[in-house]
Amino acid sequence: MGRINVAVVGVGNCCSALVQGVYAYKDRGEVVGLMNEVFGGYTLADIDFVAAFDVDARKVGRDLSEAIFAEPNCYDKVYSVPKTDVIVKMGEVMDGVGEYISEHVKVSEEKPVDVVKELRDAGAEVVVNLVPTGGVEASRWYAEQALKAGCAFINATPAEIAISGEWASRFQSANLPLVGDDVMDQAGATVLHKALLEFLVRRGVRVEETYQLDIGGGLEALNTLQKDRGDFKRRVKTSAVKASLPYDVPVVAGTTDYISFMRNSRASYFWVKGSYFNGAPIKIDIFMNTVDAPNAAGILVDVIRGVKLAMDRRMGGVILPLCAYGFKRPPTLMKIADAEKFIAEFLGDGSDH
Repeated sequence: MGRINVAVVGVGNCCSALVQGVYAYKDRGEVVGLMNEVFGGYTLADIDFVAAFDVDARKVGRDLSEAIFAEPNCYDKVYSVPKTDVIVKMGEVMDGVGEYISEHVKVSEEKPVDVVKELRDAGAEVVVNLVPTGGVEASRWYAEQALKAGCAFINATPAEIAISGEWASRFQSANLPLVGDDVMDQAGATVLHKALLEFLVRRGVRVEETYQLDIGGGLEALNTLQKDRGDFKRRVKTSAVKASLPYDVPVVAGTTDYISFMRNSRASYFWVKGSYFNGAPIKIDIFMNTVDAPNAAGILVDVIRGVKLAMDRRMGGVILPLCAYGFKRPPTLMKIADAEKFIAEFLGDGSDH
């Protein structure tokens, strides 16, 4: 099937988990923990990282295998990644560093590189956008660079890229795949909340109100405490959860606090109130603890391989099945079962999924 040449924008915790995971699975040959060993005909062994961009002085100029462990990253070192010969290059700052995380990020004094040239020289095919929440202008700028370089674009952030008709049209015209927005974790709070609500509705329960509150220790949690960024992220998560219900009820979902000593872990609290047969009441109170970064990486490895399959098929524009399958804010919101059926049809007969 060939190789998948990937460039990453933002060498943070999610990037660290993604790189460590890909190399670990290549080395160990394990499949435990993967949603799909083979996806679109590709395995994780087919993924190669060929370029990386960041703005922190502790990462810029270093090999990707070292940069993923540099501060302020706090995801644990679970695998010793060998030297990659991919040097992290200085990108554009723009609005990628929010007010609340600015004291934790040491912006490099290096001059930003020509990203288009770097992508072309590296032979990149797929650009994965991992800039912090709220980096809307930065996300748009990197989408532009991907277009100019002839690369597909995966928007793992809440910035409106795949949902935008303008961007969809431009990637369609360039015959390049575009997917997003805001990656949905492999086994995270939003997908669990959606699954729970969909199950209750199928069983005849009338959901009356529900919330999902998250507390985390990574910089992403701190970043979302900045009101404009946090409010936007909460709207995205809330709309994703609401799509699981066939009627309108009070729903709240989002990050509520940052606790530094939690590092890259996330505590999620779920509350559901409703009624079932003959008005009998039901209340559900759930606590879940996860590690944040690998939750995103677990779905991104599927999306990367799916985007490559789309490129093999010479598909351009928004790839709706991948958007519905792997993101909180796809152009078309779907229930989990519908998204699973959609992605199986995309893959062919479903045998790869």
